[in-house]
Amino acid sequence: KMAADTSVEILQKVLENEILQTTKVVEEHLDAEMQKLDQMDEDELERLKQRRLEALKKAQQQKQEWLSKGHGEYREIPSERDFFQEVKESKNVVCHFYRDTTFRCQIMDKHLTVLAKKHIETKFLKLNAEKSPFLCERLRIKVIPTLALVKDGKTQDYVVGFTDLGNTDDFTTETLEWRLGCAAVINYSGNLMDPPFQSQKKFGTNFTKLDKKTIRGKKYDSDSDDD
Repeated sequence: KMAADTSVEILQKVLENEILQTTKVVEEHLDAEMQKLDQMDEDELERLKQRRLEALKKAQQQKQEWLSKGHGEYREIPSERDFFQEVKESKNVVCHFYRDTTFRCQIMDKHLTVLAKKHIETKFLKLNAEKSPFLCERLRIKVIPTLALVKDGKTQDYVVGFTDLGNTDDFTTETLEWRLGCAAVINYSGNLMDPPFQSQKKFGTNFTKLDKKTIRGKKYDSDSDDD
């Protein structure tokens, strides 16, 4: 029994010793890492700070450039000629083709005014459809209001009437923001797979699955003009 006890003790000591050794190695490793961090710290932090400052400076310059090109506010442009100039100088443009006599254009105005301030990366414009027959013909605009969504000088998509916005005059600014996000004409931070109007029960389930053709802006012939 004595021999057995002794061997258990020896085994315990060996284990304890190994644990101590392992702990020591881990501690030494940690110490070395900490020391490395301490030595790197100032230089690294300085570099990090520089990168951060450069990024901020760049963002500020970008913002100034956007503002100088008329971003940040929802503006009316007087003519078709202005449209071509405006889309040439900005990467992302949303242009609302409106008519004074169409009540729904005023609803669109209200939401676009809010979004223009929020999404400074995009230019928001309005153009009287009656003063721009050539453009309306060229872009096949038949329903008022229509938003032309322009990227890199090319009209990529359209929001025709309120079909994509829950088919209601009471759609929220968030719903329009989501729709513009689908076209990648604004920097959208929400989830594109989860349209805001899905959570609003009063719209029922009719509008949860959007017609792909409508989203791509291909389906304006069958829509009736809405005064």
